[in-house]
Amino acid sequence: MKNRYVLFMAFILSFSISANAQSNQNSKLEEAKKAIAESNALYFKSSEQNDPSIFVNSYANDACVLPPNAPIVCGKEALEKFFKTSYENGIRGGRFVTLDVFGDGIEYVTEIGTGQVWGADKKIMDDFKYLVLWKKTKDGWKMYRDSFSSNLPASRK
Repeated sequence: MKNRYVLFMAFILSFSISANAQSNQNSKLEEAKKAIAESNALYFKSSEQNDPSIFVNSYANDACVLPPNAPIVCGKEALEKFFKTSYENGIRGGRFVTLDVFGDGIEYVTEIGTGQVWGADKKIMDDFKYLVLWKKTKDGWKMYRDSFSSNLPASRK
């Protein structure tokens, strides 16, 4: 009887530890989701003000963007130039829709989403999907790898 009690208590303890670990992981994932939503809102503020530094600060120092039909862009200076060029090419607003965020919530999470960008005339310039690998840094959650591609036919771009 004593062995059953010990086994039962060990089972309860292991279940409790597992539940606490899962709760902690969910909490960390929610923290990452909040940071992602805040960062996504900054992109269009950056576009409206023609100040790429606003959004570039959402990237890790060693971040890279993998744009379609172009070379990889790495580092804050190159990213600032990349987003400045986006503004010069007419982007004035848009939206991101996060479809899913998953991962351990400790070191990395992955975001999958869709979005649109439009010009000053409010016409859609691009409709796209994206995949972003986020990294937890000493400064909080930052984009580490950012890849996107258009949903529009090549003839429309």
